[in-house]
Amino acid sequence: MNKIAVLGAGSWGTAQSILLSQNSAKVYLWGRPEDGLEKIKKTRENHRYMSGVLLPDNVIVSDNMEESLQETDMVVLAVPAQTIRLVAEFMQPYLPSHTILVNTAKGLEISSGMRMSQVLEDVLGEQIKERYAVLSGPSFAEEVARKVPTAVTVAAHRTLIDGEVQDAFMTNYFRVYTNPDVAGVEIGGALKNVIALATGIVDGLGYGQNSKAALITRGLTEITRMGVAMGAYPQTFSGLSGMGDLVLTCGSNLSRNLRAGIMIGQGQNLKHTLNEIGMVVEGVHTAKITRQLSMKMQVDMPITSSCFRILYEGVLPREEVEQLMQRRKKHEIEETAAQIEDW
Repeated sequence: MNKIAVLGAGSWGTAQSILLSQNSAKVYLWGRPEDGLEKIKKTRENHRYMSGVLLPDNVIVSDNMEESLQETDMVVLAVPAQTIRLVAEFMQPYLPSHTILVNTAKGLEISSGMRMSQVLEDVLGEQIKERYAVLSGPSFAEEVARKVPTAVTVAAHRTLIDGEVQDAFMTNYFRVYTNPDVAGVEIGGALKNVIALATGIVDGLGYGQNSKAALITRGLTEITRMGVAMGAYPQTFSGLSGMGDLVLTCGSNLSRNLRAGIMIGQGQNLKHTLNEIGMVVEGVHTAKITRQLSMKMQVDMPITSSCFRILYEGVLPREEVEQLMQRRKKHEIEETAAQIEDW
């Protein structure tokens, strides 16, 4: 590609601009002046989010949206999920009609419960589906920027689009698989943050590896259950954007959601925790809207419900763990068990 624009000069946007510079003649990294763009321009380094990693010469740092989007082949959204609508409204007048739009934000819009593709369709019109893709999977920005071998998934409604995105992102250290399940890839990337929060709470309480393994496994079941109810394919949640991302986010202190959960499990309140983390903890928002959706759709999500009560109702974490352990007896795979019993 001749030109790619990455919107969002945080850690993930910076990492993606470095990655995409290998397959594109020019990459524009767009951000706000308050993101410290002038310093990034002078030093060629994002000291705030990606210290020690230099931007390649063909990465152009800009706070001008029109300049960044002019004649661009692909736009990559690397902003927090809750700002996707605002950024989409800002870029709408400048977005070329042919440009591929790749979303890399993981979350659900808290005000509407929409997935990110639905938010963009709401702002930009139904026709955006024909050139939309979502990139997701186990990928910490810091490791991608430092060229640690990584594998992710891209999903699009059209195979031509996912193939072009795959070509733009693929390098000798960044492998991209394709998947036709846009809903599943988006839901897996959003809901894993809630389970990571819960895993951190268990860590903060001082429970052991048995507890974490059980929580992650049952968390994946919960994600799959909601995903299928929202129109996704169950197989997607066994892949990189489901199980892969869940394992990464629940297992590393690079995860903001995990770190936030640990602090809450240790007795810190939510406000202090978010101030201490200093960056967006998407699972906090996602727990709230997912709880609302699960009640509306009558989907059983006990771990998410427990997270919600701890975060927003002041219930003590240890009490919630006890409640989870004392739930009614169940089959591990209830749907399969029901089929066997019917047979």
